[in-house]
Amino acid sequence: MNKIIYLVRHGKATGQAADAPLTAEGIAQAEALAEFLLEARIGQIVSSPFARALKSIKPLSIRLNIEIKLDERLIEAALSTIDYSDWLDKLRGTFSDFELSFEGGESSRAATTRAIAAINDALLLETTPIVVVTHGRLLTLILKHFDSKYGFEEWQNLTTPDVFRIVIKENESQVDRIWQ
Repeated sequence: MNKIIYLVRHGKATGQAADAPLTAEGIAQAEALAEFLLEARIGQIVSSPFARALKSIKPLSIRLNIEIKLDERLIEAALSTIDYSDWLDKLRGTFSDFELSFEGGESSRAATTRAIAAINDALLLETTPIVVVTHGRLLTLILKHFDSKYGFEEWQNLTTPDVFRIVIKENESQVDRIWQ
């Protein structure tokens, strides 16, 4: 039996802090996202507890009358607690060296491991399709887990919001970007 995941990046927010709210544009994007996913026959919604992720999927949750399950393992992968001037180069490095980490940050391997554990737990409930809401770097690492072509350049091309459909079959998976 195929399992389907709709992997969602949150809408436009006012910042990167855990409590950063959506902008007015982000609120409109959340409504558009709800309309976009309404007919997908969603069985469950799992989200990062960060405000921008939660608020991005709340309109869909309300329309479908499905409770949002919060999962700390879906928070953004921290690059570092240091504000590096060359942070973009450092981020690029984490996509080519999965063990690379900087002070106060986590490696891509550690971030991927926790995110995939969250997804696997959601898939155990067998109420698919599921919506998983997360953040840019972590979303790209999840995509890379299912399709090795994803990396730094694909991260750079993400939009807010963004939606990918992952179809998991017995021994393979198919990833498609479906947000326009």
